This record gives sequence, structure tokens and C-alpha cells, in this order.
Amino acid sequence: MTTHHERLEAYAELAVRVGVNLQTGQGLHVRASTDDKEFVRLVAEKAYDAGAKTVYVEWNDQYLDRTTLLRSPLDALSEFPQCIADGRVSMAKEDFAFLVIQAPRPSFLQDVPTDRMTARTRASQKALREYAEYTRSDRVAWSAIAVPTAEWADVVFASAPQEERMERLWDAIFRVTRVTQSHPRQAWKEHVENLQNRVTALNHVRYESLHYTGPGTDLTVKLPKNHLWVGGGATSENGVFFVPNIPTEECFTAPLRSGVSGVVSSTKPLVFADKVIDEFSLRLEQGRIVEYRAERGQDVLESIIETDEGAHYFGEIALVPHNSPISHEGVVFYNTLFDENAACHIAIGNAYSINVENGPSLSPDEQMAAGLNRSQVHVDFMIGSDRLDIDAKTATGETVPLFRSGEWV
Repeated sequence: MTTHHERLEAYAELAVRVGVNLQTGQGLHVRASTDDKEFVRLVAEKAYDAGAKTVYVEWNDQYLDRTTLLRSPLDALSEFPQCIADGRVSMAKEDFAFLVIQAPRPSFLQDVPTDRMTARTRASQKALREYAEYTRSDRVAWSAIAVPTAEWADVVFASAPQEERMERLWDAIFRVTRVTQSHPRQAWKEHVENLQNRVTALNHVRYESLHYTGPGTDLTVKLPKNHLWVGGGATSENGVFFVPNIPTEECFTAPLRSGVSGVVSSTKPLVFADKVIDEFSLRLEQGRIVEYRAERGQDVLESIIETDEGAHYFGEIALVPHNSPISHEGVVFYNTLFDENAACHIAIGNAYSINVENGPSLSPDEQMAAGLNRSQVHVDFMIGSDRLDIDAKTATGETVPLFRSGEWV
């Protein structure tokens, strides 16, 4: 029987060998919480085994972070250390790979005033804009994974005895990331190939638009003329194939910036900056969000959409079948990395340049002209369920069913 430590090692191995696909002589930049020390040490071991020249860890203490958000002068929250931003850019230019290890704590910052959270978030987004271009355009290899916290386990498995919650969350993570399979790396190879076959089929057809219908949703999404579907993984500027999210179950592209109209409703809670937004809907006209309402977290939703003009538009649409492994767990993870891979989703804000032909080589103005949205934010929210239908319209005007009851037709 496989021990917990052996599974941890396999998970760390996936992060290094599949996630960022670290190459011999390459540096690895890791962002992690101080709660993750044991796992970060395993990741470092696996990275050096893979031939890393160095592993640099950028630590974050979430309790100290919360203290800063509550007690720091407001104007200080509008500043972000330029040395950190410059350091990441410098590493990106040196072809470091970048791994983010999330330690989710849903509602951990719920009592932090939204204006203070917004000030800090927008300051970091502005300062890290140049670095973000390296990851958003897949110029460097990057990936995100998550490890449990007690607070996260208490939310996801609230009905279980408290002493069982962390173990149950670890077990769920190991299952949906294929760690529990006999050969996890081979399982990921086959999974990525399946996603890429789906992407190839979508790119062959080149649909003109999609029409979503479901409870609270009646949305038409036009697609850019030269749009590209992506799924399973990406290839960096240096030709290294990597998997940005572990887990991943999506095929995604960009909508035409001005081509979205109708109403769309969320089907799962969205946790943004450790604050929960739930039961919300958006109405769009000519691509722009003109109305939005949330039963919970209205102020947080407003802080996202009012970030800049681009945050009033969508940057991504993603197709995920309802029968994904994450959905089979039968729980809401209260974490986008997992919940977005259990349901079709849409992103408010910035589009990925890889979603149009030759996108990474285009200037920002040329990307906008190609139909892509530009924004400081990119926030995914879930709209899929077993009641979602999607019809696709071809360039010849034919309408074909794409999803029925949340599943690929």
C-alpha cells in the first residue's frame, strides 16, 4: 500500500517533471506559503534530481499577510516592492521555470475591508505586469498546484469529523491529479494527449460562435476569426512542453472582445483573494459587462470588474465536461484551480495571446485588433453544470450541438 509520503513525493515529481517540465541546467522559481515547508523541500529535491541549477523560493506567510492588510497604512498597500517585480522579470529572462504552490484558505480574509484588499491587489498587478506577460504568453514554463490547509479542509469537508478532514482533502487532491494511479506520469501523458486531440478537432472546425443555455444563462459568444483552442499544456519560447495547471481538464479559447451578449450565471462559489463571491450573474451587451449582481460578495465582484476598462469584458471561455474527475468528487473545492476543472468556465479580464494565430508575436494594439481583450486581471468563474447546453454555429451558418446536459456531444 502506498504511504502518504510516497504520494507526496509523486505529487512533487509531477509538479517538476510534468507541471513545469524542468530541464537540465534550468533554474526554478517557487512561490509558496510558509505552511508548505515539507512539500517545498520535496519539490526542491525533485528539481535537483531533474538537473536544476538552482531552486529559489519566494516565501509568503499568510498570517503575516493578513496582519499587514489589516494594520498597514492604506497608502502603503498601494505600493509593491519593485525589487520583487524586477527579480521575477530577471529570472524570466534567464529562462527560469515558475511554480506556484497554493495554500488556499477560503474566507480567510473575509474581514479585511475590500478597499484595502483592492489597493494591494491592483498595486501588485501593476508592478508585475511585465512578468505576467512572460507567463500569459507562455514564453516561460510555469505551473500551479495546491496543498491543503486546515482552513481549506474545514470548508470542503465541513460535514466530516474534524480529525479526518485534512486526510480526506489530501486523498481528493491525489485522486484528481492522478497521483493514485500506478504510473502517474504516464497517466498524465495519456490525459494530455486526449485533451490535445479534442483541441485539434475544435481547431479543425473553427466555429463562428457558441450559444450557452442553462439556469440563469442565455449567452452568445462570438469567436475571433483566427482563434485557437488550447488544452492539456503549452510550449515555452524555448520549445519545452509544460502543463500550466495541475489538475487540468479544459479546452479553452478567447471570445471576440465585442462579441459577447446575454446573461450568464455562476454555478459554483468563486474565491478571489481569499474572499467568497457566490450566486452571481452578469449581463453583457456588445461584449461589455453592463450589469452584475451577487448574493454574496457584491463588493468583491465590483472590485474585480472595476479594476480597469478591460475588466468589463471577457478574456477566456473554457469547455469542461461535467463528468470530469474533479466533478466526480462531489464537493465544491472553493478554489478555482480545482473548481474550474470541474465545470465550464469563463474569465473576466485579460485574454491569452496564445488563443489567436501568431498572438504572442503581436503587439498589444495588434492583439486588440485581432479581437483579444486586455486587462490587468484574469479571473475565472464557473458556469457549467449537468444542465448546461452549448450549441455551436459554423462559418456556413449551420448550428450543431456541442454540449448537452454538461457533456460533450
